[in-house]
Amino acid sequence: MTARTPLVAANWKMHATIDRALRLVEDVKAGIAAVRGVDVVICPPATALSAVGRALAGTPLMLGGQTMHWEPEGAFTGEISAPMLVDVGCRAVLIGHSERRLYFGETNETVGLKVPAALRHDLIPIICVGERLQERQAGETDAVVTRQIHAAIRNTGEHDLRRLVIAYEPVWAIGTGQTATGKEADRVAGVIRDGLAALGHREAGSSARILYGGSVKPENIGEFLGQPQIDGALVGGASLDAQAFAAIVRAAAG
Repeated sequence: MTARTPLVAANWKMHATIDRALRLVEDVKAGIAAVRGVDVVICPPATALSAVGRALAGTPLMLGGQTMHWEPEGAFTGEISAPMLVDVGCRAVLIGHSERRLYFGETNETVGLKVPAALRHDLIPIICVGERLQERQAGETDAVVTRQIHAAIRNTGEHDLRRLVIAYEPVWAIGTGQTATGKEADRVAGVIRDGLAALGHREAGSSARILYGGSVKPENIGEFLGQPQIDGALVGGASLDAQAFAAIVRAAAG
């Protein structure tokens, strides 16, 4: 079995002005200063990227963007490109988060354009996939997730696939306090790995890191980290609490 380094990513969403962001990141740094064996990505809002990037400089923590455009530049008012993210120190980027899909027109097709664009600029794409409640109730979870994965990597080569991270976030669990069970999340993670292998990407199927997201907090993270197919977490609301986020990171480090 391929050894996979755990990864925990903080998605601050549309929270934190620069002052609050800097206080939060300093508290996170202090809370996990002695932690080893886990990769950590901090994804602040775009207005705080530069400031947080400077605060993370010289630490093992990685700066991440919350979204990006697939073109390196152009007449795309309000957008941010991969080179711009790199310019402020980003090493990773969230792609296809359900809130981007729901509110801002993100589709499987645009995700498929963004993933190779991120990789071309040495950004780790954290690809978000997951089913809505009605899709789950209709028994369509596996088909939906597999379709999202296939679209996301359709323009990506085998070598680059080894670098991607996939976050399974059932849409019905995001910000609701509800979570999938650890067993069910692990099963879907296995579906994702099988989907990669079925496309001929067998090594990527075993080496890609798969995270769970959706109302993750210190009290339930152990249920997910104890599963063999799950390598970490994409943390939303709890990442705005430095102590809670640090506890999740420590749990992932084992």
